[in-house]
Amino acid sequence: GNQVLHREVGNQPPSEQLVKEFGYVSLFPFMMKLIDPRSKILGDHLRYLRDESLLWTPHGLRSLATTSKYYNKYNTEHDKPYWRSPIWINVNYLVLNALQHYAREEGPHRLEARRLFHELRKNLIRNIVGQYNKTGFLWENYNDSSGNGMGSHPFTGWTSLFILIASDTDD
Repeated sequence: GNQVLHREVGNQPPSEQLVKEFGYVSLFPFMMKLIDPRSKILGDHLRYLRDESLLWTPHGLRSLATTSKYYNKYNTEHDKPYWRSPIWINVNYLVLNALQHYAREEGPHRLEARRLFHELRKNLIRNIVGQYNKTGFLWENYNDSSGNGMGSHPFTGWTSLFILIASDTDD
């Protein structure tokens, strides 16, 4: 006969809560340009972006802060920390786009946004070109400590945003 599997999940649905870990998810209001260019909140976001204990590296912005209890931890026994440390070019591109936007808006954080745009752009270009020269590949993501390419390769998905990053000097 046919067997039917039944799984009980529990009586209570999960409760809604804010994510307490700082990572790419924390940057969405910034990346979507929803923060007022004159607000203190924008200044805080810029300061958090440049904090090396959070997301900033010499290779690009890592996906999860080093201060997180989940940083570089496996999701499950056989599931690597896919979004828990690597540098993803698609999200870095969105951050660069937001930095460029805020660098053009009137407000007290204009110069800092412009400085961070140029510094992050330089870090990404140096790392991606260096890895390409070393391996001959564009990679799916990059190690936040070494900058080494990781994941799928050759990868011309979102890493192809490199062309837009390299061509946009904001001058």
